[in-house]
Amino acid sequence: MANQGGHAESGHTPVSNAPTELDEAAVTEEEVSQSPFEGEGFGRLQETVQRDLEGVEAVPGYGQLRAALTNSLVDPNVVLAAPETIDLPPIAEASFGPLTTGRPSIAEVPSGSLAVRETVHDTDDRVQIADTSTYPWRAHASLLITAADNTQWIGTAWFIGPRNLATAGHCVFINEPGTPAHGWVRSIQVMPGRNGSTLPYGSVTSTDFRSVNGWTENGDENYDYGAIIIPTELGTTVGWLGFGVYPDSTLLASTVNIAGYPGDKPRGTQWFQARQVASVNPMKVFYDIDTAGGQSGTAVFRVVNDERYATAIHAYGGPVTNSGTRISRSVYDNLLAWNV
Repeated sequence: MANQGGHAESGHTPVSNAPTELDEAAVTEEEVSQSPFEGEGFGRLQETVQRDLEGVEAVPGYGQLRAALTNSLVDPNVVLAAPETIDLPPIAEASFGPLTTGRPSIAEVPSGSLAVRETVHDTDDRVQIADTSTYPWRAHASLLITAADNTQWIGTAWFIGPRNLATAGHCVFINEPGTPAHGWVRSIQVMPGRNGSTLPYGSVTSTDFRSVNGWTENGDENYDYGAIIIPTELGTTVGWLGFGVYPDSTLLASTVNIAGYPGDKPRGTQWFQARQVASVNPMKVFYDIDTAGGQSGTAVFRVVNDERYATAIHAYGGPVTNSGTRISRSVYDNLLAWNV
């Protein structure tokens, strides 16, 4: 089970199944990553199939389908058909046990269990993203996670570069000592912009992951973040979000947005809600935005001058507010180091 204790800076020491290292750096001012990128979409692929489309009736989406089919022929990592994920549990259950739902009073929540709860607060205000093939929705990915014991789970991640996605630490490393699933997951199928059974940009499978020792060794929710490294530059097609370190005052005045793949909705569909930040502490950002199991790992992002910058990585729920791992300077530095 996750330990909600200590905030030692050493908890941000990077770990992976292909280790990398990075020194700590202190936060002194606001800092943001490279600018977000909307991706090239199907532009380049369309050029390769233009000849096939000569004289073809203009049917919306047909050119994209042809481009995707062409891409699948030249890239063996691309899979067009979505896998069957009905009834698969959200990845948080692998580390924390079955999730609870609803809105209990604080008195009804057992001590230490807030971390395992992903909740819809009162009325469900989430809306479905109908066209997930557009930016920024295509920069969010549905995950099919295969654990060390070959059990399968669902989660969410978001692109931060051509070959890199940020996500929750518990999406890449299951922290439940004494169980067959404990440890690094075996593989993750990344499906950007998934829309039910449709994969507008195919998928790619990764076996290369990152996290930090605060999560992998201690199961501390304050260090629950990680990354997925993919073997192709699919991010160049779908685009990516930026991410930044922001002071408390900026975050408390910000509206944040969450889109992801919740397990309580039709499988593989993407849902969205936005609301002002409720509170912050040095390690987490809290918000009264409806979420459900399966959305772990998605971006909590601001829109700044029409560009999207993540401020946190969604990971947990609570009876009043849900929360994400704050992109502090240590988190920021690790995401930059992993984004190569």
